This record gives sequence, structure tokens and C-alpha cells, in this order.
Amino acid sequence: MAKLKKLKRYQYERYAVLCKLAYPKLFDHEALGFSVNGYRTVADLHGNTVARILWKPNKKEVIVVFRGTQSLRDWLVNFCVLPRRLRTGENPVLVHFGYYHLLSQKAQSENGQDSQTVSVYQAIIEVLSPLIAAGKRVTFTGHSSGGAIAVLAAHRLEQEYQGAVKRVVTFGQPSTGFRNFHRHYSLHRRTYRICCDLDMVTFLPPLPGLYRHVGRSLWLHNGRIYENTPPVLRLYKTLVSWVISPISYHYMQKYIRNKDFFDEH
Repeated sequence: MAKLKKLKRYQYERYAVLCKLAYPKLFDHEALGFSVNGYRTVADLHGNTVARILWKPNKKEVIVVFRGTQSLRDWLVNFCVLPRRLRTGENPVLVHFGYYHLLSQKAQSENGQDSQTVSVYQAIIEVLSPLIAAGKRVTFTGHSSGGAIAVLAAHRLEQEYQGAVKRVVTFGQPSTGFRNFHRHYSLHRRTYRICCDLDMVTFLPPLPGLYRHVGRSLWLHNGRIYENTPPVLRLYKTLVSWVISPISYHYMQKYIRNKDFFDEH
């Protein structure tokens, strides 16, 4: 059985920074070390950026960053929890209707005009196809609903271009699909779901037994990383931490951990 590869610190930091910078309208990809022509955006019909695609000529990795929940419309999409059948490969699966819609909605063309024929996913594929043909592999990342879309996009791409997905890294991601989606998702060993403390969005949709997360869970809590902690245990540990926090702040380890505050003062 293949071993799970660890997510290195520099990889975590790079994807986290890109996810943070995915929200503002201004995005300086050259300042981040990407080449002038190594950047594309994919927007919806309202002109809102859905995904940013970045690569370097001398690197084998292409990074697709999905923007997360930002507007009232985005929040409403999060609550569209009815199942939507996704037909990819031999096994149709049930996924979150709202996230399916965000990926399948019509895209805006590069000249700013409405495209009536190309979806957001198809627009992404148009950019990725020649890069994959050139030997590059794709990393999908995103925060919040952007993470859920990243999982869905990675699943679809892997069905069409087997082996093209390098990894999937999400931050504060709600669940993407139902139990049969989890069963047929082929990227569990290349998917990392990162959650900080009691991030309530990671418990969405609130339909236990129907929706199920995919991949490997990395829970950042009290200065440690917990792997694949069940949601119920994660909730319990966090509540206990809240109860004892007034006492825990007295321990010397808290003082030692905050030593960096004095480095430049």
C-alpha cells in the first residue's frame, strides 16, 4: 500500500498565502515569483474571480487557487445542500448542488465578454490541457467554499486526465459530496484538509451520515497537528480546551511559546 506523503512546511505556507491573496481584486503574480505569462484568471459572468491559475516554465507544478466565500451570494450557495448527480467516469456520484453550480456556471471570456458556451470548469481545462500535455501536474487549493470546489475540480480532472493531479490542499473546507463521492474519490492519499481549532465551516453541511469529507485531515490545535481526528472528537477537544483555557494560560509553556514577540523589540 502506498504511503501518505507529508505536506512540507514551505508547501503549506505557499498554498496558504495564495489562498489569502485569492480574495483581493489586485493580484501581483510576478511579485510571488511566477513568470509574466504564467498566470490566468477565470471569472464568472459577474466578473468575480473564481480561480487563479499559476505556473513557472521551469517547474512541473501548476497551481489552481479557488476563491472562497466572500459575498452574500456565496453564503447562499453554501446552503444549497441538495444532491446533484455528477457523471464522471464509470461511477456517477452525488455532490453538493451549490459547489457543483459554482464550478459549472458560465465563465466570462478573457476579453470581459459573457461566454455562453464555456463553463468555469471548461475554462480552467482550456488553460490546463496544454500544460498537462507539456508534462506538468496540477495542485488544487482553496479556502472555505473554494476548498470544496478544489476537491470537486480535482476529482473531475483526475477522471479525464489520470495522474494529472499532484495534490489537493484545502483550508477550512466544508464537505463536497455524499458518501458515494467519498467511496469513488481516487485522490484520498493526495488530499490534505487543514482545519484550525473549532472552525465551524468544516462541520458543514450539518447532515452527518449523508455528507462525508475526503482525504487526510490535518487539525491545527493547541500548537499541535492532529491527523484524521473524527469531527465529534475534534468538537469535544475544542470545548474542553475552552473550559480549561483560563488555567492553561498560566502554564510556563504559554510564556515560552510567545518568546518570538520579543525578537525585535
